[in-house]
Amino acid sequence: MAVTVASCCFSALSSTVKSRYSLAAAASQHRFSTSRTSIGSISSKHSHSRTSSKSDNGSRSHREKEAVPQKKTPRRSSNERPCSYADGNSSKGNVGRFQSSAFKSFGTQRKDNKEILFDMKEQQVQPGNLQEAAFFNAVVKVYCTHTAPDYSLPWQKQRQFTSTGSAFMIGDGKLLTNAHCVEHDTQVKVKRRGDDTKYVAKVLARGVDCDIALLSVERKEFWEGAEPLNFGHLPRLQEAVTVVGYPLGGDTISVTKGVVSRIEVTSYAHGSSDLLGIQIDAAINPGNSGGPAFNDQGECIGVAFQVYRSEEAENIGYVIPTTVVSHFLNDYERNGKYTGFPCLGVLLQKLENPALRACLKVQSNEGVLVRRIEPTSDAHSVLKEGDVIVSFDDVRVGCEGTVPFRTNERIAFRYLISQKFAGDVAELGIIRAGNFMKVQVALNPRVHLVPYHIDGDQPSYLIIAGFVFTPLSEPLIDEECEDSIGLKLLAKAHYSLAKFKGEQIVVLSQVLANEVNIGYEDMSNQQVLKFNGTRIKNIGHLAHLVDSCKDKYLVFEFEDNYVAVLERETASAASSSILKGYGIPSERSSDLLEPYVDSLGDNQAIDQDFGDSPVSNLQIGIDSLLWA
Repeated sequence: MAVTVASCCFSALSSTVKSRYSLAAAASQHRFSTSRTSIGSISSKHSHSRTSSKSDNGSRSHREKEAVPQKKTPRRSSNERPCSYADGNSSKGNVGRFQSSAFKSFGTQRKDNKEILFDMKEQQVQPGNLQEAAFFNAVVKVYCTHTAPDYSLPWQKQRQFTSTGSAFMIGDGKLLTNAHCVEHDTQVKVKRRGDDTKYVAKVLARGVDCDIALLSVERKEFWEGAEPLNFGHLPRLQEAVTVVGYPLGGDTISVTKGVVSRIEVTSYAHGSSDLLGIQIDAAINPGNSGGPAFNDQGECIGVAFQVYRSEEAENIGYVIPTTVVSHFLNDYERNGKYTGFPCLGVLLQKLENPALRACLKVQSNEGVLVRRIEPTSDAHSVLKEGDVIVSFDDVRVGCEGTVPFRTNERIAFRYLISQKFAGDVAELGIIRAGNFMKVQVALNPRVHLVPYHIDGDQPSYLIIAGFVFTPLSEPLIDEECEDSIGLKLLAKAHYSLAKFKGEQIVVLSQVLANEVNIGYEDMSNQQVLKFNGTRIKNIGHLAHLVDSCKDKYLVFEFEDNYVAVLERETASAASSSILKGYGIPSERSSDLLEPYVDSLGDNQAIDQDFGDSPVSNLQIGIDSLLWA
């Protein structure tokens, strides 16, 4: 059974996971698979050429990547939990990353994609009187030009491409759309219904985890006669819903109709996060991403952003509810920027078994067991392994990890955490060694050892005598084939936890062949552990160690006790010619030009095994375990 979940931007690119093909966020250029279909926006064709020094495995053009579906080792992060697909089977992936392999971003649609795939029975309705409704005029078409970084060759960018999606007016000169519709944007333009003028828009904030972006348009004529949409409450099951946007199949506004099928915590494909989502059966197609969903009163009840595709399921689309949208907007208003959704940072186990509850001295049929605590979370200094969480802000937590939600409904415990803001404090009721107590825990966004998205325009890199070092990230893994990355590094990327803020897995991406590095040309995608005997914390630390080195030799120690040695003065003398020969403007990224600041402090021992606190397959792959 092939299962895919796609975000509504049609420029979305994502990776292939076994028989499931995921469509990544439209605006972002992740890997393209032939079975992937975008729903949000439409992006233009782009071929991508790489430096000749790149090996065949690592230098495949984007055209090859788009045409050939590649099977990949499933990448999971420690915040992922098991997810169930439409056939009722539970996939031993996580909500975070694994379920995103089934969800596709439909925000953008590639303009050169001549083959249009419809996995849903579209319910294109004749809007009749609804077509003349004023709130339809608040929905606009988004035109975005994207220029994504090249993570394999981090000193350059990929060839630009364009895409289209949807957005809508919310007042105060602002628009809302999906984050994947404007990811890696170099230019964003919007056009109103019935107008032939495109206006330049600015991205004010981008929430990757919730897949929402805030835009503004300064031109006053764009807003003449415009009426912003009004947000409605969370809908009930079976309530009618109308999705409006600019999907593929034409240039004018499109309307599809359906009902609310389900409301629960679901996986957001673009952000690899678990937040509240509304499942609907109205057709959502490439170009719909960022468009609003209305109730019968003309109120906006959410933002269309992804669909679930399966051979055994039809008409499963997803809408970001107004509760998540409000959280995003409030976060932006509070901080002047988007800071993200917080997390508790603990691995929890359900307590369905009576003997297990009795052993832990839990008298009632409630609570979840703390199995593991992330070293970087604030809970690390408050909670202990073996604690049982029985309440969150006085809301009782059931033995299945659920809490009450509306009438006769229950929802995942993570929902309560997602209602908080970064820096908020929650009161947990816990049972520790049979004794009940209450503790205060601060909630902050999770620290990822291997990030899903890179902040800024370019990834960090450092070139030393042709050795190209860069931090490991999910986009880099997406660009490289699994054979090139290696199973050991993939396992560490999927299961390891950061031990301190700022920790990175630094890898030798490739070696630019030169006389000074003879014998090392075939090295690629290997983690560097030590430099001249000092454990490396992150790429900034590596650059600092190299810059301050006065020894005769530069000694790099890699995984499996592999050692590479360069003569320092010879390496320094060869650097300029290597950069010139390969057309590289600088030996390091701009962020590494700043003075290095040690986040751990001088007193912190650095001989420990960083990045070596793996989460086992047992902890990730069982339904009774979940990350909060």
